[in-house]
Amino acid sequence: MTESSRKLNPINVEYEELAKNLLKGELKRRGVTYGQLAEKLAAMGIHETERNLNNKISRGGFSAAFLLQCLKAIGSTVAHID
Repeated sequence: MTESSRKLNPINVEYEELAKNLLKGELKRRGVTYGQLAEKLAAMGIHETERNLNNKISRGGFSAAFLLQCLKAIGSTVAHID
C-alpha cells in the first residue's frame, strides 16, 4: 500500500481523526498550549517548534510514538478512546 492510498483509506482517516482529537482534548483539559508542549518535549530531548506542532496535530497523521511522547510530556497517564 502506498503512502497516498494509506491516507485515503477511510479506516485510517477515522483513526487519524481520533488520535488528533484525543491529543487536542488532553492538551485542552490540562490547559497546555502548543508553545508549552514544545517546551515540555524539548525537556525530553524532542525538538519541535510551536508552529510544527500546530501543523502536525492539525493534520492528525502523526505516529503513535509522537502521540505517546506528547501525552507523556503533559503528564497524561490515561487516554480515553470512545
